[in-house]
Order: sequence, then C-alpha cells, then structure tokens
Amino acid sequence: MLRPTPLGQTSHSRHDVIAPQPPNAAAQRAAGAAQPRESRHNHPLEHRPYNRSGGSVSRGYWQTMLLVALATYNEIETLPSLVGAIREHLPHADVLVVDDNSPDGTGRWCDQQAAHAAWFSVIHRPGKLGLGSASWAAMQAAIDRGYELLITLDADWSHPPAALPSLVAAAAHADVVIGSRYCPGGRIEGWPLSRRIISAGMNMATRLALGLPVRDSTGACRVYRVAALRRLDFSELTATGYAYLEEILWQLHRRGASFAEAPITFTDRRAGASKVHLGEALGKLRVLARLARSRLFQSPRAPMPDAPP
Repeated sequence: MLRPTPLGQTSHSRHDVIAPQPPNAAAQRAAGAAQPRESRHNHPLEHRPYNRSGGSVSRGYWQTMLLVALATYNEIETLPSLVGAIREHLPHADVLVVDDNSPDGTGRWCDQQAAHAAWFSVIHRPGKLGLGSASWAAMQAAIDRGYELLITLDADWSHPPAALPSLVAAAAHADVVIGSRYCPGGRIEGWPLSRRIISAGMNMATRLALGLPVRDSTGACRVYRVAALRRLDFSELTATGYAYLEEILWQLHRRGASFAEAPITFTDRRAGASKVHLGEALGKLRVLARLARSRLFQSPRAPMPDAPP
C-alpha cells in the first residue's frame, strides 16, 4: 500500500482542533503578496477499524489512506467545527484545506492548525482562483502524497460529515462515489422551490447531454479513487468554477470509471455568503455545451483499472 511521504512529527493529539483566533491584518496583507505555499505536517498514520452511526467501512478498507479536501474562501465561521466533525466520523483521515487567501482569517487558522496537528495541511493560493482549480490542486496533492481515496465536500456544512463513512464503504466497489441528493434516500433542506427546480433541471440536462450514469452530477460531496485520478490528463480540465463538477465526471466517465451514489441530506449553508452567482451558472452551461460536443465527436479513452473487489 502506498503511504504519504512523512513530513515531520508532532506531539499533539491527532484529534485536536484549535479554536479560531482573531485575524491579523498585517499577516493577511503579507499572505496576499506571497506565492502559493503549503503548510503540512504528516506522520506515519495509525489506522484502525471503526463503526459509527454514519456507516461502517468493510474489513480491509479501514486501512485505506484517506484524504479529505476542503476548498475555502471566507469560511472561518464554519471550518473549525467542520474539521472537528470530519475527524469525529473519520478519525483515521487526513484533512487538506486549499485556501484562496481568505480575508476573514481562514488561512491563518489553517496555519495554526497545521502547526500542531500532524493530520492537517493547508495549501495557500494568492487569490480567489476558483473552486475547480482548488479541486485540481487537492487531486494533485492526493496523487503526489500516495493516498488511496480523496474525499471532497463543501466547507460550509452543506454536506453532513456523518455520511462520510458510508461513502467510503461504497468506494470499495466504485471509482467514484457521489453523496447524492437525488438517489433514493437523498434529501435537500433549506432551499426554496425555485432553486430545487433549477438544480433538478441542471442534473437532468447533464445526464442527457453527457450520458453520465448518475442522478446527482452537480454536488461536490464525493469520494474518488486516486488510482482513477492518476489516469486523467489535468491539462484537459479547463473549468475553474463550479462547472468542474460535471467536467471531472465526464473525463472519468470517458475513461471507463465506475460510479456509485449514496444518499445524503444536503442542508443550505450555516453561515457566510453563497459563492454561486449568475456568471457561474452561465459558465456551467458553456462547459456543458462544450463537453456535449466532445461526446459527439471524440472517441472514448482507455478504460480504468478494475475497482477493488
């Protein structure tokens, strides 16, 4: 089994999550002028079986190397508690934050956390570069560090950490597992009817245009087998915003990836402002049209290796 490269030791508990501290303006200004950098402290991880209310991982998969990735911009109100909940339900997982120089102190909190928690790391980027490119950075990190599974979810508590064990269990038989709002048992809480209609329509259009075998192609709560991500040509991935959600599924589908969906309850964000706007919606439609043209005129790629039994 591949292991993440050790990058130092720590004497602190692997479960500690520090409380957020007031942001320092001078530190933020300095961070904004810097190039992308990374703070991380890894160690030889301890792995043990567990059985929590959110689901259980099958025997043999409890030793899998897990990385949970969160893309952030101004999420200081939600990130500390979310990281704590992730560690509660996946105590053997590492956590990576890709922060786009959040002015609210999110990046500073991440540095403080990384300084004393071996399982936590952060990649700082110089500005708001988009959710898609943040996700590509997390995928590259998972590949480079030798993880077996990469888990992604929103940093605003929209996706329930309690569902993560059941998603990891489903990954034993699929290259991609989607925490789905639209498969049997999936739910949405806190959305008005208009947003539900738009979301359902976008997912239907994606299935028809791209032939994806999933009901929920626009949600970010996912588990990826890193072996599948290694087959991607990241130079072909062009969507920097929310449209990356469909693009990554399309590229994996072209290469024969297998998919599964597990139900989750999606809840509208607890705090902060939504990052979705009209420009993002139009960009998503443009990407969808481009991918649909590719489906018509391009040949399929080589298939993925088999999923684990």
